[in-house]
Amino acid sequence: MQQLWAPWRMRYIESEKSGPCILCTKPGEHHDRPNYILERTAHSFVMMNLFPYSNGHLLISPYAHADRLSALDDEAALDLTKTVGRAMERLREAFSPEGFNVGLNFGKAAGAGIETHLHYHIVPRWNGDTNYMTLLAEVRVIPEHLDATYDRLLPHFQPRRP
Repeated sequence: MQQLWAPWRMRYIESEKSGPCILCTKPGEHHDRPNYILERTAHSFVMMNLFPYSNGHLLISPYAHADRLSALDDEAALDLTKTVGRAMERLREAFSPEGFNVGLNFGKAAGAGIETHLHYHIVPRWNGDTNYMTLLAEVRVIPEHLDATYDRLLPHFQPRRP
């Protein structure tokens, strides 16, 4: 029998699930690399998901602690939407996915892990990426360490010159 090692999961298993909102605290720390923040805009930021569904799974969140889209002003909502679109393009450049799942989960019943701070999930998808591990063992195999994924994505999120 082969073993599947996922040592980074211990940080999640042992972590305090309550406490300060990570979508508020992490950008305020200004430690982008250890927090896996790839891009900052005037009103939002792009951050890698520490517990991804697939390689390159991103979170896009406004800085404002809001639990619904209607709580954002027009400028922040537009910035958030444009940041989602740019992040998808950066993922296309870096990983050539064949599709994406993009969504928001509002409330615990809808699967929101962070219920009070809205954020988009962008999950790159490839044909055949749901294999027997996911279907039978409820385990996902992520082929690349988060640090390597960050290094691979970061050049695509760097400011671009005309």
